[in-house]
Amino acid sequence: MTEQKTAILLLQDGTVYYGKSFGAIGTTGGEICFNTGMTGYQEVFTDPSYYGQVLIMNSVHVGNYGVKDEDVQSDTVKIRGLIGRNLEELFSRKQASGSLGDYLRENEIVSIEEVDTRALVAHIRTKGAMNCIISSEISDLDVLKKKLSEVPDMAGLELASRVSTKKVYEMGDTGSKVRIAVMDYGVKKHILQCLVDRGAYIKVFPAKTKLEELKKFDPSGYFISNGPGDPSAMKYGIELVSGILEEGKPTFGICLGHQLLALANGIPTFKMHHGHRGLNHPVKNLVTGLCEITTQNHGFGVDPEAVKKAENVEVTHVNLNDHSIEGIRLKNKPAFSVQYHPESTPGPQDSRYLFDEFINMIVAN
Repeated sequence: MTEQKTAILLLQDGTVYYGKSFGAIGTTGGEICFNTGMTGYQEVFTDPSYYGQVLIMNSVHVGNYGVKDEDVQSDTVKIRGLIGRNLEELFSRKQASGSLGDYLRENEIVSIEEVDTRALVAHIRTKGAMNCIISSEISDLDVLKKKLSEVPDMAGLELASRVSTKKVYEMGDTGSKVRIAVMDYGVKKHILQCLVDRGAYIKVFPAKTKLEELKKFDPSGYFISNGPGDPSAMKYGIELVSGILEEGKPTFGICLGHQLLALANGIPTFKMHHGHRGLNHPVKNLVTGLCEITTQNHGFGVDPEAVKKAENVEVTHVNLNDHSIEGIRLKNKPAFSVQYHPESTPGPQDSRYLFDEFINMIVAN
């Protein structure tokens, strides 16, 4: 076990927490956010939608089942830093390939433990999302305050192109009649697997790919992925989704893809107070009347008042905690989207039916 040093967590509002170092030694900063899930930490850490953020894991013990290659949702850890109550080096799972500590050190993720995360989460829920900095090498608060002032705000930040694939790749049965062009703005691996498992042949494109290039694939449907950053800063993404809708082919968006679909229809997005991140968010499907427990990870939302005024947009899902918009569909196009994560890695599988609906829409089109 690596010798621990004193570590400092400094928030933008001046709040200071002291703890012990874990993972890599160094200094890191970003927007602070929290995840309330009790499990699935490796899937969470590798979710590209967390890029640029320092994550609080609200579960008291994190790392107690180690890590393994099969649990990743992208090729690298995407969080900027990690905050925990008890971050564990020892692990019990026989299938694990190593410890959380080694994993964070290998990925150069600066972390802090022995923080009262319950109190910290309550603070963020009250004060709202803000930037923070963690350091296990600098003890001078004035120096840390200066470094924290240099951390960019998430609002207005375009990050999707930083986590997107750099080259086109394909998955699935090349002979399938269901051909889906996937726009990778930070797509999770299991989203792609959910499409392939349903018989689709998919081609994944970098974030700034032009519509003309997508059309060369001759897709029968389009998928707009999740991803990090402010959707309103993605002018290229909004323009592309607008062009895709003109094609009139089935289109499905998740999380950031949901926000881009709204923006492409003149509906603005907004920065949420502290966002939704966890595995137990209740959502009501307004079409069926059924409730589903969902996995969520987003700090931006779709303006509910603007949705009501949009003639060609219908709300399909709402959050039962705060009544925020969780799903929409177009009345004049075969396009729909949800704010949450139906691939459920980690989390409940209540929403997997959305992939079936997308495939069925393509087949019927």
